[in-house]
Amino acid sequence: MFDELAPDLAGRRIVSVAGTNGKGSTVAFIESGLRAAGRSTLAYTSPHVVDFRERFRLDGAPAPAEDLVAALDRVERARGRIPLTYFEQITLAGFVLAERADVDTLILEVGLGGRLDAVNVVDADVAVITSIGLDHKEWLGSTRAAIGREKAGIARCGRPVVVAEPRPPAGLLDGLEALGAEVVAWGSGVAARWSRGRLSVRVGPPERATLRIAGLTPGISGHHQRTNAAAAVVVLDRLGLGEKAIRDGLASARARGRFERIADDPPTFVDVAHNPQAARALRDLLDARPGRKRAVFAALADKDVAGIARAIAPAIHRWYLAELEGPRALPIASLASRIRRGGVSGSRDAVESSPKSVAEALRQARADCRGTDEVIVFGSFLTASAAVRCCDS
Repeated sequence: MFDELAPDLAGRRIVSVAGTNGKGSTVAFIESGLRAAGRSTLAYTSPHVVDFRERFRLDGAPAPAEDLVAALDRVERARGRIPLTYFEQITLAGFVLAERADVDTLILEVGLGGRLDAVNVVDADVAVITSIGLDHKEWLGSTRAAIGREKAGIARCGRPVVVAEPRPPAGLLDGLEALGAEVVAWGSGVAARWSRGRLSVRVGPPERATLRIAGLTPGISGHHQRTNAAAAVVVLDRLGLGEKAIRDGLASARARGRFERIADDPPTFVDVAHNPQAARALRDLLDARPGRKRAVFAALADKDVAGIARAIAPAIHRWYLAELEGPRALPIASLASRIRRGGVSGSRDAVESSPKSVAEALRQARADCRGTDEVIVFGSFLTASAAVRCCDS
């Protein structure tokens, strides 16, 4: 189907980003650095928080609706009788948008896994693998090794792949070796240190580093972002950017739904954390802030809710549970049962007899705040989307 569509990507640099967590932030860091250097970009990410056009950012802004419609129409005309999945169709539309806008660089977020993802139809000049966690096990395998092998599939022979996972599973490293990729590994090829809100990054082995840059202030918060930001620095360095563009780009980077402040009085944040690894990172952010935290939480049925609750519970003063819409939604009674298994007790508002929407739970949590209390909404992109829509209305 890619051959039938034949988008002209000749001469454009391509960066592919895979991983369990951190993909969207890493894409945002790379995109922002390239824009600081005056490069034109298409950043393709998924899913969106509010507007479908968020998935296709042209030079940092959602693609114009008319351009996106024209790209989707071209894909539809080219496919003939070839069946396409939803993700295949919109990924191909992203390639058409890149051609139409004549961008210099495409930054592509892998939706699921890597080897068989629609993004992998093109060859990345530089690839990044951010982290390996136990997510989407029904598709990718039940171990980190199996999942790592799937994600390794975005790499190409002789081309650099940045492994931002500090403790990568053997399956990932074995897969990259089999492909013949140039592995830029954490510790030897790249390292970062976070101190008092500032980041220092070394690119290359300690004894012969090609770049050392200190005092970086990433625009996306959190100690856990150090690996994502460091991976972005490697990519930007490989793409020929200087220190000023890297520094300015990281500082101005933003990503929807990553500890994003959506309201004041009381301070209200959304985060798309939907697995234990992301929940632990969110807890670190919350622990660094004063005041009690009121959590609005809703999740999909296939997620490790007990693990999420266990990871973040010490940071939460009170829980406000909600129920999402759709066939994958977890009923509120089941949600309450699972967070109890995660060690949450006493300080929850489960209201099993009267399920609440995210908007209703959020309004209640905000009304209950006193003094320095803050509200954090998390558990799914759908949860974040509902909260943003509520605060925007």
